[in-house]
Amino acid sequence: MTNYLGYPYDAGTLLRKKKSIRRTLLTRPGFIEKRVAVLGGSTTAELRDMIDLFLLNDGIKATFYESSYNRYFEEVMFPNRQLEEFAPDVIYIHTTNVNITRYPTITESSEEIDSLITKESSRFKELWNEISSKYSCPIIQNNFELPHFRGLGNLDAYDIHGRSRFVAELNLRFCEEARQRPNLYLNDIHYISSWFGLERWYDKTYWYSFKYAMSYEAIPLLANNVASIIKAIFGKTKKALVLDLDNTLWGGVIGDDGLSGIRIGKETPESEAYTEFQQYIKLLKDRGVILAVCSKNDDANAREGFSHPDSILVLNDFSAFKANWIPKHENIRDIAQSLNIALDSLVFVDDNPAECAIVRAQEPQVMVPEIGKNITNYINILDKAGFFEAISLSSDDLQRNSYYADNLTRQEAQSRFSSYEEFLQSLEMVAEIRPFAPVYLDRIAQLTNKTNQFNVTTRRYTYAEIENKANSRHHVTLYGRLLDKFGDNGIVSVIIGDIRGQELHIDLWLMSCRVLKRGMERAMFDQLVVEAMTRKIKTIFGYYFTSTKNNMVSELFKEMGFQFVRTDIEANGTVWSLDISSKYVPKNTIIEVMT
Repeated sequence: MTNYLGYPYDAGTLLRKKKSIRRTLLTRPGFIEKRVAVLGGSTTAELRDMIDLFLLNDGIKATFYESSYNRYFEEVMFPNRQLEEFAPDVIYIHTTNVNITRYPTITESSEEIDSLITKESSRFKELWNEISSKYSCPIIQNNFELPHFRGLGNLDAYDIHGRSRFVAELNLRFCEEARQRPNLYLNDIHYISSWFGLERWYDKTYWYSFKYAMSYEAIPLLANNVASIIKAIFGKTKKALVLDLDNTLWGGVIGDDGLSGIRIGKETPESEAYTEFQQYIKLLKDRGVILAVCSKNDDANAREGFSHPDSILVLNDFSAFKANWIPKHENIRDIAQSLNIALDSLVFVDDNPAECAIVRAQEPQVMVPEIGKNITNYINILDKAGFFEAISLSSDDLQRNSYYADNLTRQEAQSRFSSYEEFLQSLEMVAEIRPFAPVYLDRIAQLTNKTNQFNVTTRRYTYAEIENKANSRHHVTLYGRLLDKFGDNGIVSVIIGDIRGQELHIDLWLMSCRVLKRGMERAMFDQLVVEAMTRKIKTIFGYYFTSTKNNMVSELFKEMGFQFVRTDIEANGTVWSLDISSKYVPKNTIIEVMT
């Protein structure tokens, strides 16, 4: 399929071929389904269609609710049976500066203008409060683009009467709210419109004729930005960036040109461009994106490139390194396996279009953007695609690369032991297993949306839903943090149980791929039984719902001593039960548990 959805976007082609593109995208397997409400302060039909395409491209099949024109406030604040029955999984509020109620007048005092800013921001806070109360779902809210004209010229930016300053103050209030509200996510049209160009962003003809608050050409850029936030909320962002080397991370061919001949640093415009690209990659790595190398090269030559005095990236920045003459798609498969992550979590970047085409054909789950040959475009293409969109930054995100580096050390240590059991004992593992704590809710919500392999029900939860269950006396919640002599693995396991009388029904049980096969599931289950017994629970029910990725836990409940109850045809899974009214024998014998 032609990459119509790759940046830079051809808006005309996308809008013209949207139906055929959608039909093609729907042939792909493995969608998750979500209900998206678009509440617009302007016309949103084409925007909704573009969001639909970008979500399908990222594995989300959306059903849409669309408000009437400029009825975003009334749709929420007044009784709305249709929206209530729709039960949105996420609400997107598409407002722009045309929806600002009133700007300051030249005669108003600073106190009056401050009051006006408070009144305008309070109107949106009232809206967000109502959504949280009625729907308990994530809210995506546009901030505001700059005004379409400056009545005060340059003074507009800093005089209290300036429209530009007014918009800046409103955006700052929105930022403060988003930091305090875990379920509010800002769609930064202030940045997008500036990047696109304000003159191109707002077309008066479209506004006056069709009430579109932006030009047609801007719609795909905005739509992808919204879709990127939605896919991040529901765990569909990518985890790892796999990089070619020659003419991708530096100019030239290290095997032919030698270390002194590759182009990076400040000596030439081309060298500076490669340096900036490495700086961008380093930023991704520092915020939790896993880096890997996949290059057709001699291993020694490939590694030597990172010893260049001007190289921003160093060997320790990479969690996997494949430099050989094996076909790249095979190496990429090995990289995914060594990192224990799925192929659809990878983005592969290579300047060679032939290599890219082979990887796309052989491993279609891997995202392979068309970056071309111009190094000055590489950052824009990756950045605007939104592959690694983040909706929060947890301590686990910032330490993710160290977790994988520690895992490599563990793998090396394993080879020195005669048995796997002996190796596990040598790790000196300690687990912290406790009910959900507020400080970890972000990470717990993130895990529920990103974990696919060890996930018995594959249910996904938003922050608000996790918070509600943590505070509910009708649920048992547990998080698990695992430490060993090589380091801290962070929060790696989550269990949620639904209490029904003297029964506990396991609603969610998942574990991060980075600690598989270390016995953590046994430690978690032992503690779940302890918590259940304190609540006079007699029977625990487990549910396994089949997905394309969670086959590894199909026998988990059987291994834990559960009895098969029935096949659940509707949910494509099985139901299991365990009687804990009599003596329970703990299953964990390796991990020391702190509660």
